[in-house]
Amino acid sequence: MYLTKDEERLLESENETVRKCMEILVAEGEANEAERLIEVKSAHISGVSYDNIGDGGLEWLESLDAELKVPATLNPAGMDLERWREMGIDEDFYEKQMRVLKVFERLGVRMTLTCTPYYLLKPEFGDHLAWAESSAIVYANSIIGARTNRESGPSAIAAAIIGKIPYYGMHIKENRAPTIAVKIKGDLAAAGYEAGKVLRDEVPYFIFDRSVTEEELKLLGAALAATGNTVMFHAEGITPEWKDFDVPEEKIEIEGRIEGGCEPDLVTVGCPHASPKELEIILSLLKGRKVKREFWIFTAREVVRKNQDLVKKLEEHGIKVFSDTCMVVSPATSKFECVMVNSGKALHYLPKNRKVNVRFGDLKSCVETAVS
Repeated sequence: MYLTKDEERLLESENETVRKCMEILVAEGEANEAERLIEVKSAHISGVSYDNIGDGGLEWLESLDAELKVPATLNPAGMDLERWREMGIDEDFYEKQMRVLKVFERLGVRMTLTCTPYYLLKPEFGDHLAWAESSAIVYANSIIGARTNRESGPSAIAAAIIGKIPYYGMHIKENRAPTIAVKIKGDLAAAGYEAGKVLRDEVPYFIFDRSVTEEELKLLGAALAATGNTVMFHAEGITPEWKDFDVPEEKIEIEGRIEGGCEPDLVTVGCPHASPKELEIILSLLKGRKVKREFWIFTAREVVRKNQDLVKKLEEHGIKVFSDTCMVVSPATSKFECVMVNSGKALHYLPKNRKVNVRFGDLKSCVETAVS
């Protein structure tokens, strides 16, 4: 991989963090046969919850000492920073989680604590990014038309500090071409859950049997990335580049339908984090009814701040609107027997990460279950 003289000097920097970050990027580039490094507009860092990184990850983070070259945002932590006691988080977890966040704050990372950074700092078409949250990667590539590979937490940190990323994969136009056409029926989150297992790392060209919303596409992409390795899809009339390539000849059909499951003692929405529009839809679906089961919504704190009246109305119906975390990365959901979700990503990860039973339903079903 070609390096400029300035880049070569970074490999010999007196700053150990800068040196290690360059080593991470060079190793990634060589492993993927990248020809060079390119500048990025932003980084999004995953691996934030103490529950995921543990003491080893915390020790590595606390060794970092450098300044960021580009803006960086942060994925959800393992708790709501203000309502962690209400979630059932213990003091030891709280203290270690705060140590993790203090490192990122010291480095200058924006404390967004959300898996939907595009709602707060939306990239532009064609921007090269270094994002490490799988659902956000699919959204950025497919809905916005920005360009990012599926980075790891460490490589996203390295990119934020160096300001560059290896030039391969989704950064290159021809690699963004669709490889298979997929006709989708039914619920998009459920379809994404099934499609990811079939498509693996394909770039699908989706054909829908009805009009779909960006919120549905967000859930589709998140599920695709969870059960497979998809980093981008094309959707006719939606993906900015959908006209730039030929529609693949190979076609398959996938129906999104997941039925049955356990009786939930917790209903959750917000994986990925809920948008203001989704909060409005939930309120309208309630039709003035209060929930009879525990119902948690997860969204970005900035979304809560800008929609305080809406959040207040939801909580008056008995719903708890948490920020900074989600049902997958927080140990708080482990205390429940059965968690209901409208997310294919949560359906995939909750049994593995939280060891709980899971029931799937669309957003309307989740609300109806919560009020019954």
